[in-house]
Amino acid sequence: MGSAEQNRGDNISGVARRLLRPTPFWLGCVFVVVCVIAYLFLNAERPDALRALDNQMISAMFRWRGVEAVSGEVVVVDIDEKSLARYGQWPWPRDMVAQLVAMIGAAKPKVLGLDIVFAEEDRSSPAHVVDYLRRRYPRQLQQLGELPGDINYDELLGEALASFHTVLGYSFLNDGVTAVGADPPWPGCTIRITPVGSDYRQLVLPRATGVLSNIPDISQGESEGFFNVFPDRSGTVRRVPLMMLYGDMPYPSLALEMVRIGLQEQVLTLRTAPLEDVAGRLGVVGVTVGEHFLPTDSRGQVSVNFRGPSKTFLYISAADVLAGKCVDQLRERYVLLGTSAAGLFDLRATPFSAVVPGVEVHATIIDNVLSDDLFRRDLYTESAATLLILLMGGLLLSACLSFAGPVAGGILGALILAAVVVGDYRLFFLRHVQIGIVYPLLCLVALFLLLTLYNYFYSAREKRFIREAFSQYVSPHIVAELVKNPQMLSLSGQQKELTVMFSDIRSFTSLSEQLDTHELGRFMNEYLSAMSDIVMDTWGMVDKYIGDAIMALWGAPLEDEQHASRAVACALRMIEALPRLNDGFTARGLLPVNIGIGINTGLMQVGNFGSEKRFDYTVLGDNVNLSSRLEGLNKNYGTNILISQFTYARVADTYRCRFIDRVKVQGKSNAVAIYEPLTSEQLASISEEQLQMYAEALDLYWQRDFSASLALFSSLEQRDDIQLYRLYRQRCEHYIAEAPPSDWDGAASWSK
Repeated sequence: MGSAEQNRGDNISGVARRLLRPTPFWLGCVFVVVCVIAYLFLNAERPDALRALDNQMISAMFRWRGVEAVSGEVVVVDIDEKSLARYGQWPWPRDMVAQLVAMIGAAKPKVLGLDIVFAEEDRSSPAHVVDYLRRRYPRQLQQLGELPGDINYDELLGEALASFHTVLGYSFLNDGVTAVGADPPWPGCTIRITPVGSDYRQLVLPRATGVLSNIPDISQGESEGFFNVFPDRSGTVRRVPLMMLYGDMPYPSLALEMVRIGLQEQVLTLRTAPLEDVAGRLGVVGVTVGEHFLPTDSRGQVSVNFRGPSKTFLYISAADVLAGKCVDQLRERYVLLGTSAAGLFDLRATPFSAVVPGVEVHATIIDNVLSDDLFRRDLYTESAATLLILLMGGLLLSACLSFAGPVAGGILGALILAAVVVGDYRLFFLRHVQIGIVYPLLCLVALFLLLTLYNYFYSAREKRFIREAFSQYVSPHIVAELVKNPQMLSLSGQQKELTVMFSDIRSFTSLSEQLDTHELGRFMNEYLSAMSDIVMDTWGMVDKYIGDAIMALWGAPLEDEQHASRAVACALRMIEALPRLNDGFTARGLLPVNIGIGINTGLMQVGNFGSEKRFDYTVLGDNVNLSSRLEGLNKNYGTNILISQFTYARVADTYRCRFIDRVKVQGKSNAVAIYEPLTSEQLASISEEQLQMYAEALDLYWQRDFSASLALFSSLEQRDDIQLYRLYRQRCEHYIAEAPPSDWDGAASWSK
């Protein structure tokens, strides 16, 4: 082996050794291990920032899922703007509320729940008014005689509530706030706890320090339940307590009591389990009511499966109920009396909307229980999923970024992240399980950035080495491909089906004689730049410039199944670009230019060809030569573009082409059919009738009916005096005068 070849072989083997050295994969593995260890320490108490991000991800999944159908079992009687406009500002006199409750009771609902607390006496009641007047104006009242002072609106409301299944609402107070003189609520249920023998005081339920409850005259319903909700730090309601502790006793929520009464159950069972991190305390697993198990977190809170934005449930205006309308829609339903009026300040934020009536949160919980589709927060599943994502996703991402190119690695990395989110959504969220995936996602994003920076700073050295080592052998765009695929460095190349194009300026010698060297250089740069841009815009590669000619190829070095179609598209765009270029040339006093283009598709040898000291990436073979011959044949037919039958077979369904001839070019023994792709200008100027006449004339020509063919070609020539029609007319006249031999196959032979 010569010294030059040996040095070149050493360079190539050096490249291979550098590319095969350890990748950043090991760094990714170390990072994944660190993330797993960190998670095991953080899992017990996840930072608030991560919890907030997990909540935002869950909110996004609610919006992706969209609105869910409600069961139709829950109805809201709404003290809305319409009701306030008709009956006056809130609070209404209790006799009016009593009338509203009585109208609802007459419709025989399963249960009525009041998302309202009546903590003070109604001072508009006649009993209070008369008592006040007697103390304030005793002399004046003596003259009026006896006044009806025995009517108490609060008692009327209490009697209405006691006439059917009702649950009154109240509010617990916390942070040390107490309600002076307030009576404790009294739920009408029996609360049991499992395991048997556990103490209520061991529960880690939310604890209240005070209560804002209903006055005794009104607390005549079947039961009472608190309507407290605790939004997260963003102000969004996500979890709602089913039980709270007050005076070391658990009390049920409004929604839970409504479900219990509606199901005609008496017992609520708290299912508990010891907390691993707090000795002697019991965490809540869930609440059982009848055959329904309501999964909760350790603090007895349910994760609400919100159905949609504001007023997803059936809302009936209180004004309509008082007017006797729509009451039939309350029969055998869970009815909630609440308010959506903005001035009454009972508005909440949910994952679907920033403004939702608070009563709808309770309606959603009831609907979730009846449909058995409350969300559950499974910490064990969350831990397993997090570790699986970190290990499998982290190792796969490390492998992608280490062994794939930057673009492929980036795409695969994005797909991995998307797969994690989609997997959580489809495998867990849609099955009513909430798990936090923000931590593993952040770890994967950090891993992606880490390895990307590593590749940028360290892998760039390898790429610079390749560029420096081979820039003397190949052109820069091939160097870029070699950086990704060094195995392409082969003098023998490989055989592939490609499409090659040759283009040439007509009468370039005459044009160049008009110009001095400076103007000629300017002209060539302007022309070649414009045409080369078109080649590259259509995914082609400018192989070389041969004076005024351009050789380009499609399908290599990058694979492209559409190589033939892109080559024809390039040729058409080059022809369409000529008028604009010629405008600039003629403005400088130059003659306009015309070009010929030949295109062929077939098997060719592609690779790096040349000497031991200098080689270039190009194509070789008979099919390359054929495209060059086709370019020259344009002069004989008066065309600008000619493609072979092999290219035509690949583009016939995409481009309108006109058959030109069957030819035997120099160096070829077999005839080849050639076609002309029609430009948009040609398609606009040639009628369908002309194309059909041309096809019929050709058929007659091949059938040796030269007289009939002559008549058609003469007619076509009269309409459009082009060289193609004139050529076939002259051939017909020749064969009429001198018949072709018996073995005539119609193919034309051209020496150039």
